[in-house]
Formats: sequence, C-alpha cells, structure tokens
Amino acid sequence: MDAQTQAQIKTRRPWIRWGAFAVLILLAGAAAFAYVSELSAVSTDDATINADTVAVMAKVPAYVQALSVDDNATVKQGQLLLQLDPRDYQLAVDAAQAALDAAQSKLAAAHAEVVVAAADIAQAHDAELAADAQSKLATDIMNRRLRLNDLSISAETRDTAQADADAAAAAHSATRMKVAGAQANKALVQAQVVTADVAVAQAKVSLDQAQLNLSYTKITAAVDGTVANRTVVAGNYVEPGQLLLSLVPTQLYVIANFKETQLAGITVGQKARVTIDALGRSLPAHVDSIQRGSGSVFALLPPENATGNFVKVVQRLPVKLLFDAPPDALKRLAPGMSVEVTMESVAHGD
Repeated sequence: MDAQTQAQIKTRRPWIRWGAFAVLILLAGAAAFAYVSELSAVSTDDATINADTVAVMAKVPAYVQALSVDDNATVKQGQLLLQLDPRDYQLAVDAAQAALDAAQSKLAAAHAEVVVAAADIAQAHDAELAADAQSKLATDIMNRRLRLNDLSISAETRDTAQADADAAAAAHSATRMKVAGAQANKALVQAQVVTADVAVAQAKVSLDQAQLNLSYTKITAAVDGTVANRTVVAGNYVEPGQLLLSLVPTQLYVIANFKETQLAGITVGQKARVTIDALGRSLPAHVDSIQRGSGSVFALLPPENATGNFVKVVQRLPVKLLFDAPPDALKRLAPGMSVEVTMESVAHGD
C-alpha cells in the first residue's frame, strides 16, 4: 500500500466512526421507543373468550326417542334437537279433549234446561192468570147470590156458589205455588249452568296443559349455534331439569380482567387487539362495557376489609370486548380460549 492510499484511509476513518456511532444511536433510540411503548401499553393476559351458552334441558320426563344432532353440529334457531317419546302425553291430550267435550255437553244441556224452566214459568204464569180470573168470577157469583133474599134462592144454591168460590181460590193458590216452583227450578238450573261453565273452563286449562306437555317432547334450538357438552343419547330416560346438551351461539365476546390501575384510559368504544393463544394471531375488537364492581365483590365469600389485618391488593375489573372481525374469522374460536388483550391509543393511568 503506497503512502497516498494510506493517507486517504486515514482521512475516511473519522467519517466511518461517526457514521457507525450515528447508526448505534438510532438503533438505541428505536429500541428505547419500543420499550417505552411496551411499558405504556395497557394490556392483560387475564382474558378469555366467552359466549352466552344456552343450556338445553328436559321439561318433562320421558325416554329419548330420537337424537337429531351430533357433537359439534351447527344448528339453526327452531331446528329439532331431540324427540322424546310423545305417546303418554298424546294420551293425556286425548283424555283432556274428551273431558272438555263432556263438560261442554253438560253445559249445553244446562242451557237447554234453563230454556225449559223459563217455558215452565211462562206456562205457570198463564195458568195462574186463568185461575185468578176463575176465582174472581166464582167469588162474584157467590156474592151476588148471597145478596139475594132467602125467598129467591135456595140454601143449596148458596152453598154451591160458596163451594165454587172456595175451589177457584184454592186452584188459584195452587197455580201461584206452581209459579214459585218453576222459578225455583229455573234458579237451580241456572246454578247448574254456572257449575258446568266452571267445569268447561277447568277442562280447557287441563287440555292446554296437556298440549303444552306434549309440545315439550319436541326439543328445538333456541338460538343459532353449535352443539356442545352433549350428555344424552337415544334411549336414555330424562327427568325435568336434566341437562341434555349446550348450544354455543355464534356471537362471541372477550372478558378481560384489567387491573384497576389500568382503567383510567379505557373507555367504551375504544379499539383493541385480541391475540388468540391457540391460533397465534390477533383480531380487532372494541370495548363494549366495563363492569361496575370487581370480581371479588361478587364472589361467594367477598372480602371483609373491616376485619383482621388489611393488606391492599390491586383489584381487577372485567371489561367486555366485542370482535370487529368478520364471522369467518371467528369460526375456530371457542369459549374458554385464553387470549391477550392490548388496548390501542390509550394513556396509561397510575
């Protein structure tokens, strides 16, 4: 190497040193910025995917006649899931229908008796009017004959007139009693109508209950979702309240338990990234709501800080987030999966 080349290298060395130093400064600044950003980011790994799972239970005791779905099957709202043996409940419906028909027949007969009783009252009233007229006539005849002197009418004639008047009065009294009897009979059959009407109402209730129990033998999906936690097969005998399977709806959400010191900058509607541990990728989401109360408050045995020695513990409050990703991106997600939530554009609170 000649003297001129060595002189050129010596001249360039300061610039190389300064360039390398500048690169190191830039790298250090970038690392520091990333570190500070990481420190200031509000995130938590105490988060899971959740869903409002629907528990499908039996409402009536019966044998499972047919199972229409299998594990992890996708179902639509209203789709048949299970068919319980309906024969006992169909017989109950038939019996209730027969009882209703009989009660309605008795009610119709009672109404007919009311009509007959009303006709009897009208007939008794007509007979009473006729007897009243006959009694008045006989009394008038008797009075006219009694006013005559003894020479113009015999004692036998007077006695006959008196007897006729007495008989007419007795007949009139009898017709009044028949009217009262007809009215009492009408009141009785009207009471029978009320009783028959109540019996019809009770029979209708029994029929409605029997039909409702029969409808319970067809168990359908309450929501769109996926079958999970199936515990029943065809041929099993199930009891009311027994869990048969669960339906996981398509609408999923995240519950992230942030520390109370992290909540200062978290607001409803704020954007976030949800990293799925099982998939190794993240999905967009936003804050739907923040629970008013820490998890410990709703525990079976909540803490009593007024008793014993108090130790301050940072509490966590559940934050609900909804996914902003399209439905296809959520197909492989399932309730219970662990996730990590990182809030975007948030000022960290002390």
